[in-house]
Amino acid sequence: MKNIATYFFAGSLAFSALSCESQKTVKNTETTMNTAQNADAKIPAHLADNPLMYKSPLQYETPQFDKIRDEHYRPAFEYGLKIHQQEIEQIANNPETPSFSNTIVALEKSGEILGRAQSVFYNLNGSDTNPTMQKISQDFAPIFAEHSDRIYLNDLLYKRILVIKADNLDAEGKRLLQHYRENFEKAGAALPPAKKAELKKINKELAALSTKFGNQLLEARKNAALIITDVRELDGLTEDQIAAAAAAAEKAGQNGKYLISLQNTTQQPLLASLKNRATREKLFKASWYRAEKGDANDTRKTVEQLAKLRLKKAQILGKKNFAEWKLQDQMAKNPEAAMNLMKQLAQPAIETAKREQADIQALINQQGGNFKVEPWDWDFYAEQVRKAKFDLDENEIKPYFELTTVLEKGVFYAAEKFYGITFKRRTDIPVYHPDVMVYEVFDWDGKSLALYFLDFYTRDSKQGGAWMNNFVEQSHLLGKKPVVVNCYNYQKPAPGKPSLISYDNVETMFHEFGHSIHGIFADQKYATLSGTAVPRDFVEFPSQINEHFALEPEILKNYAIHYQTKKPIPQDLVDKIKRASTFNQGYRTTELVSAAMVDMDWHTVTSESQLKPVLEFEKASLAKNGFTLSAVPPRYHSPYFSHIFGGGYSAGYYAYIWSETLDADAWEWIKANGGITRENGDRFRKYILSVGNSKDLNEAYRDFAGRNPDIKPLLRNRGFIK
Repeated sequence: MKNIATYFFAGSLAFSALSCESQKTVKNTETTMNTAQNADAKIPAHLADNPLMYKSPLQYETPQFDKIRDEHYRPAFEYGLKIHQQEIEQIANNPETPSFSNTIVALEKSGEILGRAQSVFYNLNGSDTNPTMQKISQDFAPIFAEHSDRIYLNDLLYKRILVIKADNLDAEGKRLLQHYRENFEKAGAALPPAKKAELKKINKELAALSTKFGNQLLEARKNAALIITDVRELDGLTEDQIAAAAAAAEKAGQNGKYLISLQNTTQQPLLASLKNRATREKLFKASWYRAEKGDANDTRKTVEQLAKLRLKKAQILGKKNFAEWKLQDQMAKNPEAAMNLMKQLAQPAIETAKREQADIQALINQQGGNFKVEPWDWDFYAEQVRKAKFDLDENEIKPYFELTTVLEKGVFYAAEKFYGITFKRRTDIPVYHPDVMVYEVFDWDGKSLALYFLDFYTRDSKQGGAWMNNFVEQSHLLGKKPVVVNCYNYQKPAPGKPSLISYDNVETMFHEFGHSIHGIFADQKYATLSGTAVPRDFVEFPSQINEHFALEPEILKNYAIHYQTKKPIPQDLVDKIKRASTFNQGYRTTELVSAAMVDMDWHTVTSESQLKPVLEFEKASLAKNGFTLSAVPPRYHSPYFSHIFGGGYSAGYYAYIWSETLDADAWEWIKANGGITRENGDRFRKYILSVGNSKDLNEAYRDFAGRNPDIKPLLRNRGFIK
């Protein structure tokens, strides 16, 4: 996913007062605070050694991770807030006639120190946190929310924006002016004073609760890791997987035992391999109940408080519910359009899942199993059904997918073929963790485009899932090139062992790189409209379309190389993977759509009386929408649904489905027009990847494909129609 709730007013704009693109508004700048550029700058003496006070001297202002320490964040935030507030007051009280230059561009140039400190902090707080950082995050969430409100609820500032004329602006300038007007109004700038005061209070509470949820969930996930004492319970795992579990247990102080860490989702990868049904059940339940144990890390009360406050916020802002407020600047525009799309997928997905369940139950019965299939059984027996139907064994595939080879000869190779770009490993750039790698990205003409960080392995200090973010946002106005990071949660192999990943993880790597290439190809004057600063239901489009490269014959044969024999993957195995591509899609689509509908139900309530305790509410939502297959749980259970309660996807998890509709239709266009050619790559870059949010994205899609998107390619991809 694209991590859109991590920085600039991270606790505050993650508060959902602004859309994902506006989370970067008034963030980056060129100020006179850099003593290297302005000898008269007055950085206080006690901050002179703080590297967050100055532009990094490293390439593209890459953060100086070798110099930044935990003790630098709090003073950088405090000073950055002070300076930014002074800048905002100067803009709002400027006696000159309001103009695009002295108001909008001035806002774009404000907040340099604060933005830099937040960018580093919130990226690292997600990927390598500690108790000190968690406390800072908790403390500053309401402070940043209050700071954001001082900007977006500032009457003088709003009035200046209203009188600025767009007549002499270029297209991007007009778009930026429109963006500011709409986002100030969405944030409540036009409200009367009493309503603004009430909204400010709610925003502070929401920021604190969202941060609390994230911290609770991180600890809950860590504490719920499954400890196994008898290696026989791990029957079905490979020697390398068992060794990795032993190493993880030893690191956790559980010598002689085996530790299985939890991933973000409901289902856990090892469930497909574990032969011991009791172990599978323990692992599944460790995942399902991770955040509902009645302890300090139980998130249910936090979820209920968030839902209530979001409803209050939306109604103060004149909307029936939170989703109506949230979606007004998205491609869907309203919750009804999002729900309509999901309903078109839900019914065929559920019917397909029922047939898949019948196949699994038949296999269980055939093997003499005297039990009904449960969620912890699905992946284990689905894998056997897949083997029987398609003669495809995941353990047969994995040796062909060594992590670095997939990256360099797969992901990078595909980008070179389609876009002409190349990559060079950099070992001279400081990193924030020893596992992190850095590459420099070069355009087709040899010009340097960006720096690209990769952080592959899971650890207790990292939030779950996989994501992309920016350490530095692209902006021609500010002379900035992008510094991008991809984070994953792959299991680190035992020392000396290869890092072999599943085909699902291969797709994830291509997916997240799709976000990165969106950021790398950013080509905007203004950071607010740059790169991935687009509506939620568009931001997943570039990442999802990039997944298609993984199975393209020319690409696959280049990276799917056996780590021992060095031979490419045989064609018969490739054919099996392709034939199995629609296998289990009923399950996968049902778990995704059910989670998206639960999200939408949480955020379309119109009265507090409709809100129930978390488990009761979720159960009612699933039943109402027809998700009654007990063996197919939602991809995320509400107590650990971090996308919507700790991140920026509230009322927006449908975005994956909306974006996949665009992706399937666009890929069909590419295949019909010559496939992986530089001409098609240049076209996709020109009309989709490089436009950021500088134009209406429905129009941008039509510019690329010459038509509006059609859902039929998506239904075909999932095997629901021929």
